[in-house]
Amino acid sequence: MKRRTNTQLGNKLIQLRQRVAELEPIATERNWAKGELKQAFEELRRSLESTVNALASAVNFEELRRNLEDTVHALAVAIEMKDPLTAGHQRRVAKLACAIAEDMGLSDDKIEGIGIAAMVHDIGKINVPGEILSKGGPLNDIEFALIKRHAQVGYDILKEIKFPWPVAQIVLQHHERVDGSGYPQGLKGDDILLEARVLAVADVVDAMSSNRPYRPALGIDKAMEEIKKNKGKLYDRDVVAACLRVCSEKSRSKSVSQKRMGRRRS
Repeated sequence: MKRRTNTQLGNKLIQLRQRVAELEPIATERNWAKGELKQAFEELRRSLESTVNALASAVNFEELRRNLEDTVHALAVAIEMKDPLTAGHQRRVAKLACAIAEDMGLSDDKIEGIGIAAMVHDIGKINVPGEILSKGGPLNDIEFALIKRHAQVGYDILKEIKFPWPVAQIVLQHHERVDGSGYPQGLKGDDILLEARVLAVADVVDAMSSNRPYRPALGIDKAMEEIKKNKGKLYDRDVVAACLRVCSEKSRSKSVSQKRMGRRRS
C-alpha cells in the first residue's frame, strides 16, 4: 500500500514540476503583470514543496517500517529460543491470520497490524519458567495460571511501544472467546477486537495442527472440526468461515501439487 502511495506522490511531483516549468517563462515575460499568474505560480510552488516533503516522509516511513519488521522478527526469535518446542508457531499463525483477514476483505493496514501482532502474540511466555513450557504432561492449576498470564504480560511488554496498530490490545485479547469464557478479561462478542478474533482462530488451528510438548499434532482435520463446532460460541462466525475457506483452498493446492509431483516421478 505504501509503495503505491510513493508512486502516486512521485507522479504528482513530476506533474507539478512540469507545470512550474511551463509557467515560469510566462511569468518572467510578463513581469508578473497579472496578479493571478503570480498567485497561480506561488500556489504551484507551495504544492511542489509540500509534495516533496510528503514524498520524503513516505520514504522515511518505509525505512521505519522495515526497521519495525526487523525488530518484531528479532522478538519472535527470542520467544522461540525460550520455547524451542513450538518454534515457528508465531510465524505460521501470522501467515494464516493474514490469509484469513485478506479473505474477509479487511484493509491492507488491518492485515499488516494483524501480522505484526501475530508475530509477537506469545511474547509474554518469556515470563513463564522453561520447565513449564516444555512439560510433557498435564499442567497443574498453578502452572496453568502462570501460562494464562502470558497474554497480560505480553500486553505489559508491548503497551508502551507506539505501533501504528493496536498491537498490545490484540496480544492481550487473543485468548478471549466470543461467549466470554476466555481470558484475561472475559470479554464477549464485539467487545473483542476483530483483529484479536482473527488471531484467536489462527492460533487455535496452528496449535492443534502442530506437535506440543504434552501431545503429538492432532492434525488439520481436528482443528477444522474444533472451530466449526464452536463457531459463534468460542470463535467469531465470520472468522471461522474465512479460515475454513483458506484452509480448504490450501488443501486443494497441496493435493494438486502432490498429484503433479507423482506424475513427474512416474
